[in-house]
Amino acid sequence: MIEERRFRADLFYRLSVFPITLPPLRERPEDIRLLIHHFAMCYADRMQKSITAIAEEFIAALERHSWPGNVRELQNFIERSVILSTGAVLNGSLSELTHTKLSAPVTLDEAERSHILQTLLQAEGVVGGPNGAAARLGLARTTLIAKMKRLGINPFRSSPKLARAKASGA
Repeated sequence: MIEERRFRADLFYRLSVFPITLPPLRERPEDIRLLIHHFAMCYADRMQKSITAIAEEFIAALERHSWPGNVRELQNFIERSVILSTGAVLNGSLSELTHTKLSAPVTLDEAERSHILQTLLQAEGVVGGPNGAAARLGLARTTLIAKMKRLGINPFRSSPKLARAKASGA
């Protein structure tokens, strides 16, 4: 990073006097409860909110979260929860937490393949026609067939119902 001039060399050497390796928050779930209490009380004091307790189901949900953003993500979430709190018991919006979860990274081809396969299943293996997969995807039939060839998708393997019909000569 220093060679690429993305990080200042003098700052790097100042910070690396005594390096501390800290595992990510998801590997230290026992720290989450303590951090929740610490951040909640700090922000409650700063914002002059009278938060006296934190709901146990709220803490349990936070302990189950993977925290891809580590402590900073937890801190920001608690701050937002304190700002939005209206009572003495802190209860954050757990729906926000589920929307922030990141899925495993996929390539564009994997996502496209998955979407085409799902649409083929919904269309029962029919590629063309008004109710076929191509129409549902907003593609020309020939375009969908070309994409399927490129992605290695065989509609007869994708739909057991259609594969059985083809095998019986229907």
